[in-house]
Amino acid sequence: MKVLITGAAGFIGGYLIGELLDSGYQVIGLDDYSKYGPVKRSFDSSPHYTFVEGDAKDIDLLKELIADCDHFVAGAAIIGGISLFHQLAYDLIAENERLTAAAFDAAIWAYKNKQLKKMTVISSSMVFESTTTYPSCEGDQLKCPPPLSTYGFQKLATEYFAKGAFEQYGLPFTSIRPFNCVGLGEKRAKQESEVMSGNVKLAMSHVVPDLIQKVLKGQDPLHILGQGNQIRHYTYAGDIARGIRLSIEKPEATNEDFNISTDRSTTVLELAELIWKKIKGPDTPFRYVSDPPFSYDVQKRVPSVDKARRVLGFEATTTLEEALDELIPWIKQEIEVGGI
Repeated sequence: MKVLITGAAGFIGGYLIGELLDSGYQVIGLDDYSKYGPVKRSFDSSPHYTFVEGDAKDIDLLKELIADCDHFVAGAAIIGGISLFHQLAYDLIAENERLTAAAFDAAIWAYKNKQLKKMTVISSSMVFESTTTYPSCEGDQLKCPPPLSTYGFQKLATEYFAKGAFEQYGLPFTSIRPFNCVGLGEKRAKQESEVMSGNVKLAMSHVVPDLIQKVLKGQDPLHILGQGNQIRHYTYAGDIARGIRLSIEKPEATNEDFNISTDRSTTVLELAELIWKKIKGPDTPFRYVSDPPFSYDVQKRVPSVDKARRVLGFEATTTLEEALDELIPWIKQEIEVGGI
């Protein structure tokens, strides 16, 4: 199977391309390097991988690349930490709508005129931003109040794009909602402004890498946003990539949506203490202070994972501890070379 992936130089894109190549796929990756700048990946030299630098809003380019593809993963988007929800509130909805519309225009064309079989839409757990139902099941996004952030609202819109393209043109789809993806590759993004957190300057506002770098830089007490009782499901990016691959392969996933997540709930305070102990050792007392949170810092995000387990046979198998053991040395190295 040949797959086109937009957002190929992004965080999830890197894991997904590796997963597909390891499983025998041919992959075309498209990205304009707008988030991190040029990145190098271990699979760049693979004979089964072709990278194209270009704009994912360019419909003519998309049509050229998708013409002989069996599948399309629409992953290109402006995305970042919660600080970005404020800084780029308009661009997040306007630019991402343009990217979404271009992706669907090309996919509809390829489905009608070429060999495209299905499209995978990368949505977000932020579609559940305003829910009060936990765990949040597939379908709850249609019942709860709409997301408050422009990012969450636009991600919900991508799912309606998929619904509309199927109803009008018959384009088969699968919508994927990753939950709090963690792994290697979240570096200093070009479009994110720097934010002070205590005595440490951040440029990501993603909780896991931010907490790791603050502890590595010796911040004591550790600054956290809010009281630390925010609940998240930190899911290893390699597991998310496997879940996406399974959704591509399983016929039962056609015209369905899936939460792709670990089933483990972790508070920010529990995460912070875990990182602290891993870096400083178990004998160093954990000390922290609370800073004012961002307004879009959702307090509770808990997915149901039953559908993905039942239909896809998917279960996240990498523990948070294992993900941190991989991530901490990488972030330490990135700090040393100025990547973070």
